Amino acid sequence: MVQPAAASPLIAPSLLASDFTRLGEEVAAVERAGADWLHLDVMDGHFVPNITFGPPLIGSLRRHCRLPFDVHLMIAPADPYLEAFAEAGADHMLVHPEAGPHLHRSLQTIRALGCKPGVVLNPATPIDVLDYVIDLVEIVLVMSVNPGFGGQHFIAGQLDKIGAIREMIARGGRSIRLAVDGGVTFANAADIVAAGADVLIAGSAVFGADDYAAAIARLRGVAK
Repeated sequence: MVQPAAASPLIAPSLLASDFTRLGEEVAAVERAGADWLHLDVMDGHFVPNITFGPPLIGSLRRHCRLPFDVHLMIAPADPYLEAFAEAGADHMLVHPEAGPHLHRSLQTIRALGCKPGVVLNPATPIDVLDYVIDLVEIVLVMSVNPGFGGQHFIAGQLDKIGAIREMIARGGRSIRLAVDGGVTFANAADIVAAGADVLIAGSAVFGADDYAAAIARLRGVAK
């Protein structure tokens, strides 16, 4: 396994774990606490077994937050909604290979809309889906749980996948962020970064803490 280039990982709190009755306050709080990105999970109840939010809520939050919005589209089909999420304020748009017939076209569209394109790999999705689109990708997100719900336990077998993707990125020579989402905790953050991740998407580890700034700093610290 190889170390990522970054000295410490970026931390992207996942809004899914926040208090939905206080969304504006929660977003402002993690921004003040030093988060690098805000991760937004969009779920349609079809591609994954849960429903969250869409462009109107993201657009409302965008007016009150300067963090990059890392929008994870767990919807199928994704293509008809890409423009709406870009207009709402997405900075990154991450799609699943299984969520549409033409992954290459989806990534081209995201880039044309002015957003950073990303690919999300579920636990059972092989990394070879990246082979012919890696030149379009700015972010690879490894799901270390089955998508749809927060609070799940990290699937340890994904560490090998993270390492293999880091090697693929290194061979290509491009600067591509490698993020991990699902069951990220203070106990496993160091192993995840050692495997090759340079972005930690953390839900309960941040929003479940009494002190968001301390939680973010601790995640960075244990991952060094």
